[in-house]
This record gives sequence, structure tokens and C-alpha cells, in this order.
Amino acid sequence: MTEVDYYELLGCTRDADHGTIKSSYRKLAMKYHPDRNGGCEESEAKFKAVSEAYEVLKDPQKRAAYDRMGHAAFKQGMGGGSGGADPGFGAFSDIFESVFGEFMGGRGGGGRRQARRGADLRYDMEISLADAFSGKSTEITVDVSGICTKCDGTGAKPGTAPKMCPTCGGAGAVRAQQGFFVVERACPTCHGAGQIIADPCPECRGEGRVDITKTLTVNIPPGVDEGTRIRLSGEGEAGARGAPPGDLYIFLHIARHTLFTREGTTLHAHMPISFTTAALGGEIELPGIDGEPIAVKVPPGTQPGREIRQRGAGMPVLQGRGRGDLVVHLEVEMPRKLSSKQREILEAFRETETGEECPQSTGFFAKLKQAMGA
Repeated sequence: MTEVDYYELLGCTRDADHGTIKSSYRKLAMKYHPDRNGGCEESEAKFKAVSEAYEVLKDPQKRAAYDRMGHAAFKQGMGGGSGGADPGFGAFSDIFESVFGEFMGGRGGGGRRQARRGADLRYDMEISLADAFSGKSTEITVDVSGICTKCDGTGAKPGTAPKMCPTCGGAGAVRAQQGFFVVERACPTCHGAGQIIADPCPECRGEGRVDITKTLTVNIPPGVDEGTRIRLSGEGEAGARGAPPGDLYIFLHIARHTLFTREGTTLHAHMPISFTTAALGGEIELPGIDGEPIAVKVPPGTQPGREIRQRGAGMPVLQGRGRGDLVVHLEVEMPRKLSSKQREILEAFRETETGEECPQSTGFFAKLKQAMGA
């Protein structure tokens, strides 16, 4: 039987790297796989041939032996069988490992499964509106799981080391073939760690982490709002046995202010004014969120509920430039008690009214009389 050169079968040169060989094999295997060719005997034969070639050339030791001795390296017991390759699903599974490897545990080529990182943590912090305006740097204290200093996070007793899991060979997962598919699950012996600890650390009982309390500095930028989230990378729970730590998320809550309410970068303030100020106009000084006084000009004839907008007197733009506005809602307050002199002045004013002073009320009563047929 004529033996075709493995490199020629895969369409590669002898100096091709592993990636080139694997890529060529995948294309040919997908092309000639029996399930894609209706059981064609010729396609099946080609599929077995390219699978056999790839099984040899993907292994550095087998490839070196083949480069020295050709096909003779795998005959008469020299290579472990009459061809050294499994032409069935064992070879074709490399396609699935490449395509779905990341989905099936992130192995991407048979390496050890990555250890699961530590859990993310949440910390709720309340700050004042003034702090949200100016920003601040503060310290917090959190209780977390940290790396065990006695074993440096390995989980093994000092002076010893974890051993490779004999069940999964350090992969952290085992595979089982079920028909056309390969099912992967966590190794039942090491539970996905890829290692076993025969003599665990007495401090952390083999976990590689212990409960600690640590103080962290949190920098709050100006302009944060209710629910703003700040991430402190790597300050969450430590991962088991040296796995990467999780993150700590700071969720900000803004305390209620005595004067201002907030809507994005816009501040709102409700300010009562006397009816004389509303009628005659004037100027009222309001303390700003930044501590600087704001002069609010009230125009003559101001009606209840009128809004006056002060440009640039609101909250700063988060991670940007400029500030929002301050909207002052004027509430006209009527006097509850009058002195005799004040009452006398108002009576004299009422006698001089012509109806043009309050056109809305005059118009309302005119409509009312018309509706009643008067």
C-alpha cells in the first residue's frame, strides 16, 4: 500500500508551525468527515488519512520521530500501533476543542482549567450632597477573605506543595464521549482545581484564604449621583488556593439636603417670598451648594410657582467640564397676622384697585357672572 507523506496529506511544508498544521487539518477534516458526505467511502478514507497525519504531526515527539524515520517510526511497535492515530472521533474532537474550547471551561488546548476567581463584593456608602458636588477621599473598613500569609495562598502546609490531581492530570476537568459529542465536567477528585492537597495548611484549612479586615481608600470624583458605582479592582474576596481576587463595588447614596433636591446636574430649591416682594420685586440671597452666596433677582409682579433659573449654579458634570443649573421655585407667602397700620394700608390699597392689578382674578369673575346670566 502506498504511504502518502503526512505533510503532503495536510498540504503543509515540513517547516510549518503547529498553528498552520492544525488549521489545515481542521479544514480538511470538516471537508471529508463522513457525516458531511453521506457516508461516502472515499471521503471516509481521506478523513482517516488526514486524521492519522494530524495525530502524528501535532505531537512534538511523534513529529520529530516522523521527520527522522518517516512512516517506519510507527511500525513494529516503534510508535505504538499501526499508524499511531485514532481515525475516529478522537481526532475529530480537536475541531470541537478549538471551536468550543472556550465555552467548555476555557481550556483552549488542553491546559489546566483556570481557577475560579474570588467573589465580587458590594459596599453601600452614604455621602452628603456637598461631598457629591466637590468630591472627596475617604477610608472604609471591610471584612473580606484575604490570602493566607502562612501558606501564601497555596492551601498547603508550609514546607509542602499541592500535587497534581491523578484523576484529571491537572486539567481540572474530565471528559466522557457520548456518541458524536464530548461532555466535559469538573473533576470529582479535585473539584476543578487540578491539584490536591495532601497536607493542608492549619491556618486556612487548605482554602488558601482567611477572614481579614482591611482599610481601603475610596476616591469619590465630583459630580457623582445616586447609585453611582465605583470599582476597586482586586479588593473583593480572595480566590481559593491562589486564584485571582474579585472586585469591590462601592454603591453611592446621596443623603437628603435641607435646601436642594437634585435632578441630574440640575439643582432645585423652593424659596418662600413675601407677597410684597412678589408684588414690588427685589433681590434675595441664597447660599449655593459650593458655599458661595447666590443673588436671586425677583421681578415685580412675580406669581406663585414662578421658576428662576441660575445658569452654572448646579452640580458639576461627572468626569466632564462645566456645571448644571439651579432652578429656584418661588412660593409667595401671604401674611397670617397684620398690624392695624398694615391693615389700614391694605384697605386703602383695595379702595384704589381698578382690576388691572390682578387681571386673572378680574377676568375669572367676569366669566363667572356671564355663566350665571348676570
